[in-house]
Amino acid sequence: MKLILTHEVNGLGAPGDVVEVKDGYGRNYLLPRGFAIRWTRGGQKQIDSIRRARQARDIRTLEEAQQIAGQIGALTVTLTQRAGDGGRLFGSVTAADVAEAVKAAGGPKVDKRRIEIKNAIKSVGAHKVQIRLHPEVSATIALEVVGG
Repeated sequence: MKLILTHEVNGLGAPGDVVEVKDGYGRNYLLPRGFAIRWTRGGQKQIDSIRRARQARDIRTLEEAQQIAGQIGALTVTLTQRAGDGGRLFGSVTAADVAEAVKAAGGPKVDKRRIEIKNAIKSVGAHKVQIRLHPEVSATIALEVVGG
């Protein structure tokens, strides 16, 4: 099945890419969640508009990505969440929470879709969060979660 990606999908591609996937994966996962649309010959206009939007959002060069990674690596981000007596959070920390905390700590604006939280953060304490800034550059944030 040939599809046009509308969102970034790890291991598959970026928005605007035309990909060939198995029928079941496309029909049962990518299409219902809105991660892709069916490829047609007239879909080239859609591909162009998706790529223009992606280029406006993306970090332009490798040097710029490395500079932003240096800024982010120097930050210590503190995030206040509601927690119980044992230090367990009510809910978990989301990528949107991390993006807001980075911005509040004086860091650059980070797209929440580029933040990778490997294991759900459900307790107070120090945690590491990965941010993909560029295909070749990623930064690690020292995230301190405190109960509030």
